Amino acid sequence: MTTEDIAAVDRALKREFKAHPAPIIELIESQTSDPFCVLVGTILSARTKDACTAGAVKRLFAARADHSRPFSPSDLDALSEEEIARLVYPVGFFRDKARHLKALPGVLRDRFGGVLPKTVEELCELPGVGRKTANLTVAVGFGLPAICVDVHVHRICNWLELVNTKKPVETEMRLREILPVKYWKTWNSHLVSFGQTRCDPVRPKCEGCPIARFCHSPKKRA
Repeated sequence: MTTEDIAAVDRALKREFKAHPAPIIELIESQTSDPFCVLVGTILSARTKDACTAGAVKRLFAARADHSRPFSPSDLDALSEEEIARLVYPVGFFRDKARHLKALPGVLRDRFGGVLPKTVEELCELPGVGRKTANLTVAVGFGLPAICVDVHVHRICNWLELVNTKKPVETEMRLREILPVKYWKTWNSHLVSFGQTRCDPVRPKCEGCPIARFCHSPKKRA
């Protein structure tokens, strides 16, 4: 695959994406239209399946006193770390995530005047937030150009030979150089959905794959 093939691949991925339920973070955004809710959901989703994340997010957001508005930093402040851990269990590393979430409102107040920042670099200053979470919050929560690279994006972009990288952060930086900005916000959603529903890392469903002709995966089945 070359950069000239990006448009064709994106069209194929977009069709596949529309045929399957959206990843959990897109669902959270569509239900709340709130960047902070997207951030919290993304923190909880790390190393956790969507169904488990969805349950944890639902329980945590339901714990707020005022249901007429989105879940907010003040709602986290009102919960103890143990309460947060109980609500988000059994997401992966739930105790670490509960500690990060409990610290989040205080860091927002101290460093950003209580306002959620809109840049990847500033978001990475928040507890429990790495580049993947920050990029997803910028792209999905704020609707701004950002390239979120998780294991699916990293693996599939390498299988397509669009990039030749060893680590997700290297993939992100390379995609920033070669991927047209108009694809930045949706590239993650399309590839994550594709990786979850068809392009499995061990047993990919290659028969009928709409981008098979671009693929150079060692797992590819003729």
